[in-house]
Amino acid sequence: MDATNDILLGKWHELKGHVREQWGKLTDDDLTQLSGKTEELAGVLQQRYGYDKAKAETEINDWLSKH
Repeated sequence: MDATNDILLGKWHELKGHVREQWGKLTDDDLTQLSGKTEELAGVLQQRYGYDKAKAETEINDWLSKH
């Protein structure tokens, strides 16, 4: 997930709104704290949506491939 993390970190401000559209249970505070860190996003998705780690990573990778 290193390449994914680099993409998300580099474009976080641009993608933040799209992240919120995709995962509406994330709060503004979540988005501020994440700052584009993929591992932390996966952790928050696990908490908010009950995903396991693999599902969260798959969701992030699939979403990034579309953006």
